[in-house]
Amino acid sequence: MDKVLIIGASGHAKVIIEAIGFNKEYEVWGLIDSYKEIGGRLMGYEILGTEDSIPKLVKQGITKGIIAIGDNWTRYQMYTKVKKLAPDFEFITVVHHSATISPSAKIGKGTVILAGVKINTHAEVGEFCILNTNSSFGHDCKMADFSSIAPGVTVGGNVNIDFCTAISLGANIIQGVDIGKHSIIGAGSLILNDVDDFRLVYGVPAKEIKTIEKGKKYISKS
Repeated sequence: MDKVLIIGASGHAKVIIEAIGFNKEYEVWGLIDSYKEIGGRLMGYEILGTEDSIPKLVKQGITKGIIAIGDNWTRYQMYTKVKKLAPDFEFITVVHHSATISPSAKIGKGTVILAGVKINTHAEVGEFCILNTNSSFGHDCKMADFSSIAPGVTVGGNVNIDFCTAISLGANIIQGVDIGKHSIIGAGSLILNDVDDFRLVYGVPAKEIKTIEKGKKYISKS
């Protein structure tokens, strides 16, 4: 099995480590984290250093990995930094063994698909996306790079989710809706209409709350 690095050492890393363990396609070599103590451990795996350690590890033959960062914009920033530090570093795709994916669906590199996810006919998922636990992605949907859908989200058919947009816990999106880039759909929302770029929307049915900036944090209570 190829040895891989997990870039990130918090909760999202835990579920990715478990998914990799079930599949037995890769062997976790260790973790990379900018804010955790070197030598510390997560689920038995050692934190080897920060992203600046990756070029040295590549020279040692550890040339593959996955970014385990839940926030879309932070994940994008980490990707760009790693590619500058180690241009030949290869990002893997992680799919939990319990996910159900149509043979006609397309999944990009660096994407994480977790337990109980369903991806239907002719759906297209971009690179470095997250489809979290028990989410459903309908037929002919498209999900752009660095976007995410949280646990329990249901996305109807022919929906487009643009770059770096986050669909939060338990949201429902009816068929045929377009959602712009860098937008956030609040937890439990019902999306009946298109959503523009850089928007925070929330409610049942969802309404636009405000215009937001690129990189707006959404995985927190604040």
